[in-house]
Amino acid sequence: MADKSTPLILEALGRAAAQPAGLPLHGAKGTPGLFAASTSAKILAKRCKDEGLLRVVRTETHGKTVQEICALSEQGLTYLLSQVSPKQVLEDLMRGLEFHQCQMGTLVTTARDMQASLEALKTLAEKISQQVRYTPGAGGAPASNGSAPTAGGPDPWVASVLAHLQTWRASAALEDCPLPELYRVARQITPALSIGHFHDGLRRLHAQQQLYLHPWTGPLYELPEPALALLIGHVIAYYASLR
Repeated sequence: MADKSTPLILEALGRAAAQPAGLPLHGAKGTPGLFAASTSAKILAKRCKDEGLLRVVRTETHGKTVQEICALSEQGLTYLLSQVSPKQVLEDLMRGLEFHQCQMGTLVTTARDMQASLEALKTLAEKISQQVRYTPGAGGAPASNGSAPTAGGPDPWVASVLAHLQTWRASAALEDCPLPELYRVARQITPALSIGHFHDGLRRLHAQQQLYLHPWTGPLYELPEPALALLIGHVIAYYASLR
């Protein structure tokens, strides 16, 4: 088998050694393979299969094309080690190992981010469901916890929130005031204030054009206190500022 085609065969077997799970027998655009898709390369690929150097581990269908996924056989490994330095084969294997470890790390990070995003979405969905259930005029009854609006006037904590926003703006803060900050200010005046009634008050102030409500623009899983985020239309508000 020592002819001018040998280097191409050894290169393909080396790639197969570095990818034990298998690679497409023939590469395509954007998809690496053991051999090119040329006529001469197809002859070499068939030769490797016929001589038992490569084995088909599975097939994949892409449209009308059936693609063979091949891996190095025991016979192919023996032939490869007889033709090239075992050190070179080992180096190829180590590069393949490093590549897969990098891929695995990326997949783990992506999975963690997706899980965190799902948890944040779940928390927001539960909170919004509670708002819909207990907000007056939304088909539910507000919970009686001593934090309902004062009859004939604004909630007692509203003035403190507006004053805090005035101080916040005067301090030349680089960002608008987070809603968790305002909630803590409001509870200093009304300790029993629920998040639902706090949000109702912010909506009224927003409708009365006394303050702006600004959206959260980062990933949902990065919300520090997602329960205090406020749904306004299709926007998740997390900051406020005076108009």
